[in-house]
Amino acid sequence: MGQFTHDFGRRGFLRAAAAGTVAIGAATVAGALPAAAQTLAPDAGPHGASLSIPKDAIGIQLYSVRDKVNDLGFRVVFEELSRMGYKEVEFAGYTQNTSILGRQITLQEIRTLLDDNGLRAIGSHIGIGSLRSNLQQELDNAQILGMPNIGTANAPSDTPTVAAYQAASEDFNRWGEAATARGLKLYQHNHSGEFAFGKDQPEVRLYDVFLENTDPAHVYLEMDVYWAFVGQFRYPGFDPAAYVRAHPYRYTMFHMKDGKSDPDVGDGYDMTEFGAGDMRYQRFIHAIGPFGNHHGIWEQDNAPGTQPDPPGSLGAAQRSYTALANLLS
Repeated sequence: MGQFTHDFGRRGFLRAAAAGTVAIGAATVAGALPAAAQTLAPDAGPHGASLSIPKDAIGIQLYSVRDKVNDLGFRVVFEELSRMGYKEVEFAGYTQNTSILGRQITLQEIRTLLDDNGLRAIGSHIGIGSLRSNLQQELDNAQILGMPNIGTANAPSDTPTVAAYQAASEDFNRWGEAATARGLKLYQHNHSGEFAFGKDQPEVRLYDVFLENTDPAHVYLEMDVYWAFVGQFRYPGFDPAAYVRAHPYRYTMFHMKDGKSDPDVGDGYDMTEFGAGDMRYQRFIHAIGPFGNHHGIWEQDNAPGTQPDPPGSLGAAQRSYTALANLLS
């Protein structure tokens, strides 16, 4: 990962950056999907079909540019993201290198930088341990930043059993009620493991257990589409879009990350910039249906390794924004 300090100079940074930018209802038994949910939609929707992912509010998970947040700070990163066209950001921490200000930045300062750059905080990933022990402070933080959602990218339980997911659902219901009371929505972000089958009940998919046992009035979901398709590869028998069609108002956000098919690797895909892979996003965005208001958020876990650096991860962010905007047009 290449690094450069905050005294790189904004004009030189912009030149470098420009150069680098050339379902399933409540069914819990595997295979119990209704026929309609198992039927794949065509790759393209009908002409003029409305999409439930707005093209004028594309967001970014800041984990994708975490190296630049640390090295350059929120101010420079927000200015660049706004210039690219991003409108929303999802946080993965609230810190930057202390050498930038001579101290750590405050939440109120971050909020001011968001406002100054026409950006909206849409959500934040926090550890599940903080939901258990520090929930009210996390909700305070969310309100300072003006974001409507707060969530975790941790699996509901580290124990892959139906019993453990049922118990975890009760925790999420309690945390979700506390978030609702503050005018916020609590969400869980999936990886591939949630689509596995329970070790104690191998005919039951764990993701279905979580959906069935959490209260839709208080617990929401952020589908990471890449990891959902990895889950489909590793634990076949479901269509990611079918979940959204069956529960359109529970999915507040999508992580729109891309991958290249590679059946020789364990996940079935290699993660890449958006538009450089072959995941069937055209089919997905039409197959989920027109209902709900799903925020599309670009993420690429390995973007900080993008060469040349600079612009590195910000170059990946620019190219991915363009590809995602074209997809949603």
